Amino acid sequence: MKKEWAPQLLSVLRMVIAFLFVQVGSAKWFAFPAAILPGGGPAPVGSLVWFAGVIEVIGGTFFFFGLFTRPVAFILSGEMAIAYFIGHAPRGFLPILNGGNLAILFCFVFFYFSFAGAGSWSLDALREKREPQLALSGQALQD
Repeated sequence: MKKEWAPQLLSVLRMVIAFLFVQVGSAKWFAFPAAILPGGGPAPVGSLVWFAGVIEVIGGTFFFFGLFTRPVAFILSGEMAIAYFIGHAPRGFLPILNGGNLAILFCFVFFYFSFAGAGSWSLDALREKREPQLALSGQALQD
């Protein structure tokens, strides 16, 4: 495969990761597609898990569309690092034993995207194409 497909495949990876991530948040926030919390149902409003669900649903949606990808990915990476150290690390050292594999994977994939950007199929890419045009049209109006 040629390197010229790398930006498009980066976008595909971003959308797949976001699709999976939003499900984690919606399971906490709405108990959809399934209740994953002990006792079933959504997380209590205002709880730490509820706020995590908010970040995951809203941030995951922004991430899916590639809007403000770098700062959103950095926030999501931090959230997953916190989730790992609060929710998983106390149960043991190895992620395979403490259930933290997914949190670590999300953390580092989001961290990568905070540097790599959204790829070519994103709202960020559309914004970057429009900004030079807007700057030129604004300059023409001032002249």
